[in-house]
Formats: sequence, C-alpha cells, structure tokens
Amino acid sequence: MRVLIATDAWRPQINGVVRSLEHMAEEAPRFGAEVIFLTPERFRSFPMPTYPEIRLSLTRPGIVARILDEVEPTHVHIATEGPIGLAMRLACSRQGRSFTTSYHTRFPEYVAARTPIPESWSYRALLRFHQSARAMMVSTPSLERELTGRGFRNIMRWTRGVDTTLFRPRNERVLDAAAPVFLYVGRVAVEKNLEAFLGLDLPGTKVIVGDGPSRAEVAVKYPAARFLGPLTGEDLARVYASADVFVFPSLTDTFGIVLLEALASGLPIAAFPVTGPMDVIGSSGCGILKENLREAALEALDIPHESCRAYGETFTWQESARQFFSNIETAHAGP
Repeated sequence: MRVLIATDAWRPQINGVVRSLEHMAEEAPRFGAEVIFLTPERFRSFPMPTYPEIRLSLTRPGIVARILDEVEPTHVHIATEGPIGLAMRLACSRQGRSFTTSYHTRFPEYVAARTPIPESWSYRALLRFHQSARAMMVSTPSLERELTGRGFRNIMRWTRGVDTTLFRPRNERVLDAAAPVFLYVGRVAVEKNLEAFLGLDLPGTKVIVGDGPSRAEVAVKYPAARFLGPLTGEDLARVYASADVFVFPSLTDTFGIVLLEALASGLPIAAFPVTGPMDVIGSSGCGILKENLREAALEALDIPHESCRAYGETFTWQESARQFFSNIETAHAGP
C-alpha cells in the first residue's frame, strides 16, 4: 500500500492534525504501508487572514495531477479541506481516482467566530467536499452522530493515540507556581473558548501552554495567569507532569489529543460536556464534565492521578494507525 496524503496542516504548526499524521506515518511500516505527504512545503504560501500562524498554499489541480503521476500512489487520502485538499480532490476527480478524507476541524464554527458567515453555509461547502469520498474518517462516536444528522455519509472511525513513554507522571515539578496548578495546552485563539477558563475564580495558578492570535490580548487581560508559549517534547511533558488538573474549555474540538497527553501524564480532566471530552473521558471516572467549569476544575482535584495514568495507557498510536489503514482498505474494497 502506497498512500499519498494531502494536508494543508503541517510543520511548523503544532496541532492535533499534524501530530496525528506524523504518528500514523511512523507506524505505517507495521502495516505494510508507505506514506508520502503532499504539504505546504511544496508550494508558495501566504498567511491566513486573522490567523497568520496558518499559511495557505498557492497551488492548482494541474500541479497536483503531475505529482499524482510522479508518485503513483495506490491510495489517496485528503486530510484537510484547504487549498491543497481542494486541489487534490479536483485532480482525483478529473483522473477518476477514488480517495478518502478525514474531518479534523470544525471550520464552520471557527469561521463563524471570526466572520459573519453562517455555520450552515460552511457546512454545505464541507458536505460537498466530502460527499464524493469513498469514506470520511472521524475521531469519535459523538462527531459521527452529529455529522450524520447534517447529511454526511460513508463515515468511518479513526481514533487517536498518545506517546505514553514521553507523557508520564514524574517526581519533579518544573513549575515554580502556587498549587494547585490548573493547566491548559493548545492554541490561544477565540475558537478555543480560553477565557471561559481564564475568567474562573480558582485557587493556585493557571498555566497556559501554546501560542495563537489571541495570546497578546489575553495575556494582558489576565496577568495572574502564566503564559509559557509553545512547548514540545520533554519540555511539554515535564509541564504536564507538574500540574494538578488539565482544564479543557473548548466547545468545538472534534477530539483533543491534549486530553490523552494529560491523562497519560496522570492529570484528571475538567471540561464542558461536549463532543471530544465526552468521548475521551466516557465512564472512566478520570474527569469531571460540567456546564459549571469552575466546579468541574475543583472536583477534578480529588481524582486519583494513578487512575488517569492507567486509563491514558489504553490509547496507542499503533491502534490509531491500524484503524487508519484498515479504513482505507475497507473503503476501497466496496463497489
């Protein structure tokens, strides 16, 4: 199996899409697969309006068609609905190639938070994008039910994993901060609903890891919080292990790999009862999901860290990759 994956999300971006694709490619040899990426590195690009950290590629279906001919993949997967994804979709349609897609990001909600474009318009565009795919992969049962209700079809499940060797409980605490430490890791952007966390009256210290277009604004507005900027690898893992509760205020994430990183590090979760946290936490008892986020954060302090670690260890990148490649084979085996 030789899989060409088209993605607009790629390094140096730090997000769940990039991490999922990277780990899946690392596991590919286990399943007799070779993965080749078509990313913004191949094209000129410009910063996305209102979100300069994301760059939009300048490409055309003709260029992508030539790349398809050069690579000669047995399968094509389109990971994102950006310029590269759109060009790949059109090139595949013109060549009569079948392809699969995945739904990672709630673009309609993100667009509506930044522009006056209604969510319904964006969902119609996404439905048109995905409806000609052999299958569309989603990360959770809740998201599958929601998108089915919006008219999406041919949905398959593709879960996520975590590096439990890197993200683990540790004896050292690298944060010089008053306890308890309530941690957030992710983009600092309006769609992440971060102010729902920063505005809470909580004891101890709020720590924010990540960057984004809203960072300067919220750092001034909430001076008591600690903003550490973007962290990766050991630096990030040590911060997780130095916290007491992981707070996830997002209402729009489709999964939240940071939830798995927190659990593997032994952190209980405090979040709203929405898609993502509901699916990840489930009935595990490793988090508190409430409409009152302050109560959830305080109650989560009583959850044993050992239970969170044990539950986090049940999520692996190997299983995630197995699902991905199995989905591709199943989707193309049909009529």
